[in-house]
Amino acid sequence: MLAKVRSYGLNGLNGYQIDIEVDITQGIPSYEVVGLPDNSVKESKERVKSAIKNSGLDYPVVKATINMAPADTKKEGPIYDLPIAIGMLCATARIKQKYVKDYAMLGELGLDGNIRKVNGVMPILISAKNFGEKHFIVPYENRFEASYIDGIEILAAKNLNEVVEFFEKLDEVNSKNYNISKQVSNLDYNPRDTLYRVIPNDFKAIQSSVVNMNDFKYVHGQKTAKRALEIAAAGGHNVIMIGPPGSGKTMLAKSFPGILPNLTFEEALEITKIHSIAGVLDEKQGIITHRPIRSPHHTASAVALTGGGKNAKPGEISLAHNGVLFLDELPEYGRYVLETMRQPLEDGVITVSRQSQTVEYPANFLLVASMNPCPCGYRGSKTTDCKCTATQIHKYLSKLSGPLMDRIDLHISVDGVTYNELSKDELEEDSATIKKRVDKARDLQLKRFMGSGIYSNSKMSASQIKKFCVLDETSKNLLKMAFEKLNLSARAHNRILKVARTIADLEGRENIEFTDIAEAIRYRTLDSKQL
Repeated sequence: MLAKVRSYGLNGLNGYQIDIEVDITQGIPSYEVVGLPDNSVKESKERVKSAIKNSGLDYPVVKATINMAPADTKKEGPIYDLPIAIGMLCATARIKQKYVKDYAMLGELGLDGNIRKVNGVMPILISAKNFGEKHFIVPYENRFEASYIDGIEILAAKNLNEVVEFFEKLDEVNSKNYNISKQVSNLDYNPRDTLYRVIPNDFKAIQSSVVNMNDFKYVHGQKTAKRALEIAAAGGHNVIMIGPPGSGKTMLAKSFPGILPNLTFEEALEITKIHSIAGVLDEKQGIITHRPIRSPHHTASAVALTGGGKNAKPGEISLAHNGVLFLDELPEYGRYVLETMRQPLEDGVITVSRQSQTVEYPANFLLVASMNPCPCGYRGSKTTDCKCTATQIHKYLSKLSGPLMDRIDLHISVDGVTYNELSKDELEEDSATIKKRVDKARDLQLKRFMGSGIYSNSKMSASQIKKFCVLDETSKNLLKMAFEKLNLSARAHNRILKVARTIADLEGRENIEFTDIAEAIRYRTLDSKQL
């Protein structure tokens, strides 16, 4: 007997439908999976067999052939255990096919029949919804992640028995008008009920309940650095802080996400999809509520940063999508590792190519980097003398190429703070106050670029720069002088204009003025050529 069950797979962030066909015939007992399955899919034989038996159900001693269509697409992971098991039970007439055909499902089975959490549920559900799916069954542990997708009925199951009972009772439910699903928030349910109906969550309510523990009010001094970070947050500009050890660079970076604009629901879904695929999503929260800050160690490899591996998983730059990538002690990273960021910094995406597949992940992150000005850390310090030789300094800084520094809009000098600054009782301006100015500037940008697909000044194209960054003659002369004196590139020239546009937005000005250009130029004087 032949049975069919729908499930879904993933290619990057995009889900695609998979039809699982189970054919049972008489003959020598066997279990064969076809359709380009990987080893974890082939091993489903033992998981499915034990799960069915340990759930008190009869496992058919027959010749079973499982086809996973489309046959020319690689199938990976244990997420197909549940649909294969349901297909086996349909093929033996334990479950009626006419009810199963209305539902898509996925889940990994334990040997005891329990359904385990799987990765990538959110992007799969979004794709399934776009394909017109109306009903979907997911593991119970993925219920919070699934609760942010509306427009599709999502049922959560703890074990195989619950799913079997659900389908067996559909006839009874339809005839007697029983409630076939329990609300996920209500665990006191009637025993005749089976699966949990996932109730949509309120993203705004959950977002407002999360408190940022790092605040600029605890960072004493560093007014120039705070001003530059405010500009970076308002316009989405990359920034590097250069200063001696203990000057507050890391504390500034950790406080930075607190002044970034709030995530929209659409941005949150984009980030959550990536974190779900990578398997790092908090299952109890189910969605990313605030812009992520990722801080990989300087020993991280290029694959760890950009993504890849056997299954082409997203890397740190994709996990930082719509958020912040903080690279502490930038010259300590391998030069090759740093150079791999040049293309994502420009395009906002990363293409991961492996032998079996090519996947494109979004990587629209804001880079915040910090570094010492020399190996000992005290070159140019007002409080401590530098002990490094010219050769040591050159070797230390040579890891930072001109093209990489060109892509960093704001270069900030961060010197050590004095005792009087540290010991004063009054707090500095808090992050909430700074964020209000950032939000106001970002609102101007959203209106300016409405319908263009970009949301901040840092992403302006050449034509948009020409349209929105008009200078008067005095400002043009100043920029020309800086371009020639600092030997700037065309990219650095455009980035100065973008930063000046953001400074004008923070001041609420329609046109860029001389002071805006002057301030933007000041943030380019620490280019790698000048260090």
